[in-house]
Amino acid sequence: MTEPPDDDDPHLGGAPDASAAPEALWHEDDLYLGGEAAVPSSQDGFGSDGPSGSEGEWFSSLDETSDPDAPRREMERRMGTGRTPVYPLDARRRIPMEFVWKRWRALAMRGRSDVVDDFGRDPITTARWEWVLDFLYSRWFRVEATGVEHVPARGPALLIANHAGSLPYDSAMVMHAIRKDHPARRDVRPLVEDAVFHLPWLGPLMNRIGGVRACPENAERLIAKGEVVAVFPEGVKGMSKLWRDRYRLQRFGRGGFVKLALRTGAPIIPVAVVGSEEALPLLGRVTWFAKSVGIPYVPVTPTFPWLGPFGLVPLPSKWRIAFGEPLDLAGEYGPAAADDRLLVGRLSEQVRAQVQAMVDELRA
Repeated sequence: MTEPPDDDDPHLGGAPDASAAPEALWHEDDLYLGGEAAVPSSQDGFGSDGPSGSEGEWFSSLDETSDPDAPRREMERRMGTGRTPVYPLDARRRIPMEFVWKRWRALAMRGRSDVVDDFGRDPITTARWEWVLDFLYSRWFRVEATGVEHVPARGPALLIANHAGSLPYDSAMVMHAIRKDHPARRDVRPLVEDAVFHLPWLGPLMNRIGGVRACPENAERLIAKGEVVAVFPEGVKGMSKLWRDRYRLQRFGRGGFVKLALRTGAPIIPVAVVGSEEALPLLGRVTWFAKSVGIPYVPVTPTFPWLGPFGLVPLPSKWRIAFGEPLDLAGEYGPAAADDRLLVGRLSEQVRAQVQAMVDELRA
């Protein structure tokens, strides 16, 4: 390890001792504020020159005897005037024609359940969209699901699947496969990337039909309730694979699903999905303005953006979904193994290799 330089090193020219410098010699110009931290001018309302000409006079003008918090609130107010609005939160506070949007929100809430679960799943909305998912599953994608009996009839389980396609159709089909073909007709709660929840209309819909924002805390709460949780460890990297990289699984993050399985005792069930790459083949990505609206990229497919919103309708590709045998990692290694980073990484790679082998077998 490299030792820190000595202040008395003659090659460094010596470090001056600032402790003996008179206080009057330090001026505002001597302070380094960085390239982006320059003090704003007085016309911005919160610069070093206050309304009385100096910072000291500015604070002294506030009545601290009657209100000790006056200087702090004044500083917060002045800092707030120069704050860049955060999209879309600040924009919504000053939304034009507020009365129109109030009527629209009231209309959008019609026909929805008054009671939802802790994660926003609406049973009325789920039942209303059931026929759409069934049409996509049975007629449009003609899904063939095998190995659904490997999913336990009760108790928690982790479905670890590959991810592809610009939109999360694969998570909806995995969810519907268990609900339709499993003997227990169990509900599956897929963990969905934040980028999907930022999409207009689709984000709230995924939430109301059972999708949950992907994070370890939500996954643990679902497992504690005995739910079947679908995890797509590739995340956005899987959804953004180009056509030339189809069915090549990306890295499975940092093994968070392995830690979850070890700590909770939930079995891991590998899942392979084939057909989602052909449903929305990704030819390119546009990123230069996408993040300004809260999404990682704008997909370029054979139909989008050329056909507008209709270009997001998936192509009628043939799908196959295979559920592998459960892996009891907690029973083999114990909960304490979740703190072993090397073991977690190795188990994560083993699961990824197994899912990749299942995908290759379905494509053969």
